[in-house]
Amino acid sequence: MTRSLRFFAWASFVAQVTIIATGGAVRLTGSGLGCPTWPTCTAESLVPTDELTYHSLIEFGNRMMTGVVGIIALVVFVLVWRIRRERRDLFTLSFIVGVGIVAQAIVGGITVWTGLNPFIVGFHYVSSLALVCVTAAFLARMDSPAGPRESAVPGWYAGLTHLTSAVLLVSIVFGVLTTGSGPHSGDAEAGRTGFDSEILEHVHAWPGYALLVLTLVLVVAAWRLKLPTLRWSIALLAVELVQVAVGLYQARNGLPAFAVGVHMVLAALTAAAMTIVIMRLKRPVAADAAAEASPVEASAH
Repeated sequence: MTRSLRFFAWASFVAQVTIIATGGAVRLTGSGLGCPTWPTCTAESLVPTDELTYHSLIEFGNRMMTGVVGIIALVVFVLVWRIRRERRDLFTLSFIVGVGIVAQAIVGGITVWTGLNPFIVGFHYVSSLALVCVTAAFLARMDSPAGPRESAVPGWYAGLTHLTSAVLLVSIVFGVLTTGSGPHSGDAEAGRTGFDSEILEHVHAWPGYALLVLTLVLVVAAWRLKLPTLRWSIALLAVELVQVAVGLYQARNGLPAFAVGVHMVLAALTAAAMTIVIMRLKRPVAADAAAEASPVEASAH
């Protein structure tokens, strides 16, 4: 990979995580309707006007971040276009990111049009997490040669890894529902889901603890069997430990805005680490094995 592609691929990942942080700042400062319309800020102006408050600047700043994310993704797509034939995997991933950013911008507009409907806001966040995972997958495949791949771990370990990722998804979904029923609505007039936030806090914690235990099993197994997932499963466990600590802190201190924002970003990093662990379940087929397979395939024709 060229140095330029490597730089912008990492920039794309960082930008996707950053926009989650800025989106969280919009919500946690009550700036969700700082710009009351979309795609313009007001009915008469594309940008915030003097009559608006600092909430407008925060919301508009997050909208501008979408442009930054889009430009970086476009650069990655252009760089990958040159090698699209030999690296169709990277081309596909870069295309998904580009389409996803456009879709995310539209969903962001819908959240404004619906007055910050908590379910749409939650979907907006989960979609952002998905783009973080795709950019993380791009980074993992960027450092891996093209060509066929084979399993690098025992079948039971792969199954346990996918189970762990499913538990992570459940934890994220209940985390979104918990936030959607809590005090940080994004605007004083925005609606809530109507669910009991205290009950959801406990329900959200259960898969979180299960995730921690499953990840610990993955780490121990990878260490004992010397699997290629060891380094990233350790990274996943480390992020989860911090995430649990932040979650306990915010639950016991009345959900302070800053802690909730950190929790949101850590969820993105957890999803990214989980993605790379899954990507490490397979490895490129060895060159000699591929060479041996070629004559067999040729004779079959």
